[in-house]
Amino acid sequence: MDKQTFWQLIETARADVAADPAAEQGADREAVAVRAAELLAARPEAEMLAAQQVLWDLLAESYRSPLWAAAYMINGGCSDDGFDYFRGWLLTQGRAVFDAALADPDSLAEHPAVRGAAAEGLELEDEEALSIAWTAYENATGRELPSDSFTIGYPPLDPAWDFDFDDEAELATRLPRLSALFGDS
Repeated sequence: MDKQTFWQLIETARADVAADPAAEQGADREAVAVRAAELLAARPEAEMLAAQQVLWDLLAESYRSPLWAAAYMINGGCSDDGFDYFRGWLLTQGRAVFDAALADPDSLAEHPAVRGAAAEGLELEDEEALSIAWTAYENATGRELPSDSFTIGYPPLDPAWDFDFDDEAELATRLPRLSALFGDS
């Protein structure tokens, strides 16, 4: 499994969830992750193992201060775990949204779920997304995913973004569209 195949898995899961007439839009934020795990469980064991590394590589790519600031603003705060869960949510939005958010976290202000979160005071996170491969492997094999089958390595955070994310004026300068949505929340 490579990144392209992983993203195809996410897109198929998204399409399956969207096509489900029983699913309420936005009602189950974890539905895409659950469906992705089901799809992955039908693949060979080696692909499930490889998917875990791809997932953590994508999480490492998204471990960026500007995105953390955006998550902090969107969710009204964001701990270390909260940032992981936010990035899990971001993964389940598909490659185009993920890539756009990495290039410009302020672009999330145009995402319908982000706009809905601003209007309704919701948090955007998906812890289940972090265990897509783990769940698939366990469901398919009856065993836990071997801990030595993947590595997690995060890059250092950008020191230019080392400021208090409660500083609304600084966030308004750096993330103006998100600030317009969430600045007074």
